[in-house]
Amino acid sequence: MDITYSKRLILLYVLCLNEARSADSEPPSTSLEDYDVIEAATYLACYIAFRAIKQAERSPADERLENFDMLAVYQAYAMLIYTYLTLPLADEGIEPEYKTAAVTIARSLFSELENEELAEIIESGSHKYQLIGDAESEHWMNYRQDLEKALIAFVIAATDEDAPFEKEALIPMLGALLSMLCEAFASE
Repeated sequence: MDITYSKRLILLYVLCLNEARSADSEPPSTSLEDYDVIEAATYLACYIAFRAIKQAERSPADERLENFDMLAVYQAYAMLIYTYLTLPLADEGIEPEYKTAAVTIARSLFSELENEELAEIIESGSHKYQLIGDAESEHWMNYRQDLEKALIAFVIAATDEDAPFEKEALIPMLGALLSMLCEAFASE
């Protein structure tokens, strides 16, 4: 059976929802038709970014006080994830919602912050995201390709029982890619 990319994203979303639920809560619906693929991509961008932050042993709570601009790097990273998760959806005629995703991602990753701080993170993160996207140096082109490959591999690993590896095996790579981004912006 062939599964479309949008259904694959939704399946991963449902699997992650089920993984995150408490033992006494209702399981998510098993009907993929009950879910929106853009909502799924937004959730997955947050989920993967959060896992990468944890893998990289970063502390957004500490950085909020000591290096607030690093939160914008996390925002940019999550938006890069969202971008690469949604790019293949164009083949199905599905358009991403970048502005909505940026707000949802910021609110999800930094739920304890005030609206003014969130707005600053979104604006600075958007600037960093644009810099990375527009960069023509070989380093940044390789970085974007590596991130895209890791994310596609993550989606396939989680949704294809014949995949040669588990999605968990890709978390260290995603954490390393986040660390590289943090180092690049720390040296500015």
